[in-house]
Amino acid sequence: MNNLEVFYIDDISYRLKGEHSFEWIKNLGKVFCVFDEQDSGNISFGIEKDGIKKFVKYAGAKTIEFQGDPKDAIATLKKSIILYQELKHPHLIKLLDHFETEKGYVLIFEWFDGECLHSHWSFPPPQKYEHPDSPFFLFKNLPVESRLKSIKCILEFHKYVENKGYVAVDFYDGSILYDFKSNIAKICDIDLYKKKPFQNKMGRLWGSSRFMSPEEFELGAVIDERTNVFNMGAMAFCLLGGELDHSFSKWDANEALYEVALKAVEKDRSKRYLSVSELCLAWNLALQGG
Repeated sequence: MNNLEVFYIDDISYRLKGEHSFEWIKNLGKVFCVFDEQDSGNISFGIEKDGIKKFVKYAGAKTIEFQGDPKDAIATLKKSIILYQELKHPHLIKLLDHFETEKGYVLIFEWFDGECLHSHWSFPPPQKYEHPDSPFFLFKNLPVESRLKSIKCILEFHKYVENKGYVAVDFYDGSILYDFKSNIAKICDIDLYKKKPFQNKMGRLWGSSRFMSPEEFELGAVIDERTNVFNMGAMAFCLLGGELDHSFSKWDANEALYEVALKAVEKDRSKRYLSVSELCLAWNLALQGG
């Protein structure tokens, strides 16, 4: 956080590692909130104009948690445009527009009035799991039926991702937004999803280790449908169980669903479901049987 400075736009404060011009944002509306702590190299704004709210994601500034070159953040953000276009879905936040600025790039999304289930900066562990205002704590205390509805949305979207020839990379509970008033969940931040075939050329891929399969730590491994089966199983244990503790005593739903989730997170990929589509079929059968 060297050279950390505090700036203001429409009386809303934000922090950067040095000054950066946001003159272009004035044409979009009035800023009512800022998200400046993402480690992706992006800074995001909530804006409002004529009563309509939008979410603006920008790369190009030196953000406080990003250790890389802003040019790389710009390149990643640009590449994500095709993802939001090709994977457009009712359960994914909607990309409305995008454009280049003098020193960066902007993506504009439809505003969704949801809270991130992994609001790390506001509620770092253990507060995430214990604080009564933590979105994750509030979600885990919803009725099982409400959580199952959200899981259905997440599974349906990733089945669609699979059918479109993509794999999810860097999916975790920070990619889930939940509106506690409407009881609707949406997926956000699919910027690192990849077109198949995709091979692990990093050793440790991007993402939260709580959601990652063994092959996402293995240099040269293929990242495919079975990888995403693991991701979806980890998601189920996060939202219905004890997260990394896969014991049935921590599981809030029926035993049939537990067995489905347990098969999904098999470390031996050959023992998992072949695809998210197959996982969805097994999950739905277990729902009916419960």
